[in-house]
Amino acid sequence: MESVVKLTLHPDGVAHIEMQEKEGKNTFTKPLIEGIMNVFNKINQTPEAKVVVISGYENFFCMGGTQEELLGIFEGKLKFDDLNFFSALLDCPLPTISAMQGHARGGGLVFGLYADVIILAREALYATNFMNYGFTPGMGATLIVPEKMGVNVGTEMLFSGKNYHGGELQERGISLVVRPKGEVVTAALILAKQMAEKPKLSLIELKNKLAEPIKSRLKDTIQKELKMHEVTFAQTEVKERIQALFGN
Repeated sequence: MESVVKLTLHPDGVAHIEMQEKEGKNTFTKPLIEGIMNVFNKINQTPEAKVVVISGYENFFCMGGTQEELLGIFEGKLKFDDLNFFSALLDCPLPTISAMQGHARGGGLVFGLYADVIILAREALYATNFMNYGFTPGMGATLIVPEKMGVNVGTEMLFSGKNYHGGELQERGISLVVRPKGEVVTAALILAKQMAEKPKLSLIELKNKLAEPIKSRLKDTIQKELKMHEVTFAQTEVKERIQALFGN
């Protein structure tokens, strides 16, 4: 079966990952998760790779957990950290760029925010919608969202669960780059090419230094989020909200 995650290694050392799980609209289906893990393993074994760019397809970057996964957490069959892929962009030893050319929601947005550099689309929608389902955020969202979006905007996003256009976030003063949708991937690849002109060892050393403050706090954040999940997923209304929001 052909992977829904495509990897292109350009001659300049830029590794471009394209998530194209069109049947699931880039939700965290098994094929998407396995594809993400496989391409990062391949990149780590590719000496020519120096910088990683990740993007989605058409109007979608990454849309977070599936109904099956959320109900699995509700039923105690699964924990979000069992799906050990969400910090792949942070854990990658090479510098990473999230080219969020399309919508990103919940864990899908959190996944993209672990990149070293992030470019949003002016027209796309971004949301940390965990609380809409009645449960508290996971995947390190309580750390990475305020860190990357800014404390005020990030905290508001976590509590409200509402959709924000990239243009609105730009007007709110977030420090991330926001470009018209059609320019996002191109801008990311141009930047990646400029970065890839540097020695690989120097890129790795700088990535490690810049990522360390997040890495040092992430484990404790995950444990605290899991404890919150034990409380918030125990609410009966969570299952009802999940089913309602997925249209069942």
